[in-house]
Amino acid sequence: MPSSITWGLLLLASLCCLVPASLAGGLQGDAVQDTDASENNDKSASHKIAPNLADFAFSLYRQVARESHTSNVFFSPVSEAAAFALLSLGAKGGTHTQILQGMNLNLKGLPESDTHQGLQHILDPLYQPEHQDQLSSGTLLFIGQKLKKVHTFLESVRKRYHVEGFSINLTDAEAKKRINGYVEKGTQGKAVGLVKGLDKDTALALVNSILFHGQCMDTFEAERPVERDLRVDKKTAIKEPMTSHVGTFALHQDQELCCWGLLQHLRGGVSAFLLLPRPGKMWQLEARLPQKHLSDILTAIDIRSASLHLPKLSISGTYDLVDVLGKMGITKVFSHGADLSGISEETPLKLSQALHEAGLAIDENGTEHAGPTLEERDWFRHLTIKFNKPFLVIIMDKSTNIPLFMGKMVNPMQN
Repeated sequence: MPSSITWGLLLLASLCCLVPASLAGGLQGDAVQDTDASENNDKSASHKIAPNLADFAFSLYRQVARESHTSNVFFSPVSEAAAFALLSLGAKGGTHTQILQGMNLNLKGLPESDTHQGLQHILDPLYQPEHQDQLSSGTLLFIGQKLKKVHTFLESVRKRYHVEGFSINLTDAEAKKRINGYVEKGTQGKAVGLVKGLDKDTALALVNSILFHGQCMDTFEAERPVERDLRVDKKTAIKEPMTSHVGTFALHQDQELCCWGLLQHLRGGVSAFLLLPRPGKMWQLEARLPQKHLSDILTAIDIRSASLHLPKLSISGTYDLVDVLGKMGITKVFSHGADLSGISEETPLKLSQALHEAGLAIDENGTEHAGPTLEERDWFRHLTIKFNKPFLVIIMDKSTNIPLFMGKMVNPMQN
């Protein structure tokens, strides 16, 4: 019997700084693009899977939020879906089916190749030059030197997901240091020591990184710093520096979900969508907000004059995906019954680690102020909306409205 081999999947999404488009030395620029299908077919496939991918994002959010009532929540559903879709290329049998079903990407009547093409088409804008100074994504595959590889798997992930592989000795004491060195170099020294450890039997590690620094491009008539009580929960309030903005904003008050929606335009074709529920209504918002209703809110948004009180938007989260995805039905790939024979001819092979880190920072360095400071009395003549209690944060790509990142701001001091 061959010896048991485990491999670690390390998903590291750090969104707090401006970085180059590739994670290491032009890696993505050298990736081979899939040219088997026309652009129109790619678009058609992406439109077909977009609602399913969005539903996965909201289902994943609800699973994470269920265990984080008093904590911040933040993650990248697109990053997680892409990593596990990539993994499915090397999975077979029930393991393969369960991964796609768990991500809601096992569509009837749609060939699996189209599913991967559609996901690739959604991800492709992240690699374009207009996103390079704000949003970038890259994936590195570290393969154990002694692992007997299935080269069709390596070719597939290279073509479909812009992933290149590095063959290194993962059992060496310096392996963790080498991997962290690649990541640190690619993030200009911002992501340090992200890989905490590797199991002694690790045969393959996948490091996925998305980096984002948002700059709000909306204009205001005036702004000023304020300090307000921020209500963390019924019993806890903290003093938090906020900024009060007076101007015109993209707003909508949704009566069904009992919340305000604020759309902020960021650089690079990305939007921030903030949802502020009425006191005591967060549970209702989290339970009832599907992608379709989000689309309805976006359609109903109107430009209104208001005074907004906003904290600095900085949020992060770290999750063990073995636990989170296991509760969503993805279990086989983490068990000794996993079938990952499409990755290596050596068996048994299972996924032993699946870690996800995400963080977000949005500032207003790019804001242009449209007029002089208002008189004190003028601040009170506007509709006032205070983001001084927990609210949802959704970062979307404008072209698809797919949630690139989702979260809940509960306590800014947690960061």
